[in-house]
Amino acid sequence: MTDRSGPYGGDEFATFHHLESEVRSYARRAPAVFTTARGAQLFARDGTVYLDFLMGCSSLNYGHNPPELKSALAEYIARDGITHSLDLYSEAKESFLRELDETIFRPRQLDYVVQFSGPTGANAVEAALKLARKITGRSNIIAFTNGFHGVSLGALSCTGNRYHRAAAGQLLGGVTRLPYDGYLGSSVDTADYLDHLLSDPSSGVDAPAAVIVETVQGEGGLNVAGPEWLQKLAAVARRHGALLIVDEIQAGVGRTDAFFSFEASGLRPDIVTMAKSISGYGLPMAVVLIDRLLDVWQPGEHTGTFRGNCHAFVTARAALEHFWRTDSLAASVREKGNLVKSRLDRIAQKYDPDRVSAKGRGMMRGIDLKSGEVAGQVVSTAFQNGLILEAAGPKDEVVKCLPPLVIAEDQLSQGLDILEDAIDSVIGSTGHMAA
Repeated sequence: MTDRSGPYGGDEFATFHHLESEVRSYARRAPAVFTTARGAQLFARDGTVYLDFLMGCSSLNYGHNPPELKSALAEYIARDGITHSLDLYSEAKESFLRELDETIFRPRQLDYVVQFSGPTGANAVEAALKLARKITGRSNIIAFTNGFHGVSLGALSCTGNRYHRAAAGQLLGGVTRLPYDGYLGSSVDTADYLDHLLSDPSSGVDAPAAVIVETVQGEGGLNVAGPEWLQKLAAVARRHGALLIVDEIQAGVGRTDAFFSFEASGLRPDIVTMAKSISGYGLPMAVVLIDRLLDVWQPGEHTGTFRGNCHAFVTARAALEHFWRTDSLAASVREKGNLVKSRLDRIAQKYDPDRVSAKGRGMMRGIDLKSGEVAGQVVSTAFQNGLILEAAGPKDEVVKCLPPLVIAEDQLSQGLDILEDAIDSVIGSTGHMAA
């Protein structure tokens, strides 16, 4: 028999090591070749079954291959439905827009128009920043410590992480970075600080086109902004003639219980960016929601070849229809989110609070282990025991749990058991102090 291994070698990952760029990241902490997926489970080629608490970094809020969405997509493909449409009118887009308006916008009294940007969250952020600058005639953007908005140049300027920023290879400007809620401790109201800077003509902070903020900072380490701070931030932006952009890319689509993470704070953002789970099926799709009165785009001013992914329109519509016409999913997320909080609090309470603490909101939670090395060991240990996780935060010190919103409680408990055992094992071997 002819040897077909060629330059790839003989081990399971040889093809990837030989042909894929070193830029890959998640695969380094989950070294397996995956073949199929269903619900909360990923199945590897060697037969191992894993619980997935990564979920495409919150791109798969309804789990892998949700049957209601799969059947809608399969039927659409079977009848030769259009796949790619640029920004031409299509029935798939029309159906999605109507469902979004009737199921999401109208009940919340939101008068948004929808811009289909390129297919990633960074594309949506780029469009939002460009639009804000066009509307206001200003160039400065207010962004926050530990914020993450993407790694294309405009979005990267708003991203706080030094590692990602350094990869740009050039200066990143046009952004003033300010402390997020709680960054300077509970005694400092950083929204008041922003107001003071913008009110002082000698502060050195230029009048901003927009303030961009995440209500929960996913990649930044599960930092949660309080509702009062968010309300004050919105008022400060309005008072100084800046637009409020809320980045819903990771925290939205039910991850914190309501469809939008900003609903609990009573905000009405001028612009909202969404991606990840908006398609419902892991298909590339991103949107910018724009207050109707602010839609000053001229035809073709912001384009993208893959802004007309009709397969994503089909699954996005099906997801809204199946999961969001009632409040049952949001109620379930609140219940499961409380369960996750309770378990993580209980785990953290076993240890010195200066070394282990629970963080997050809804079903976007995790454990802060104060050390990237320790968190990495926990992620690796959990993987060896059948659970896929990721680490976040400025030093990758927070082990993040993003289970599917529809996960069964027994699977949720099983995953949390594995996480707890991994933390106990790693902290016991590294000498972290118990409480």
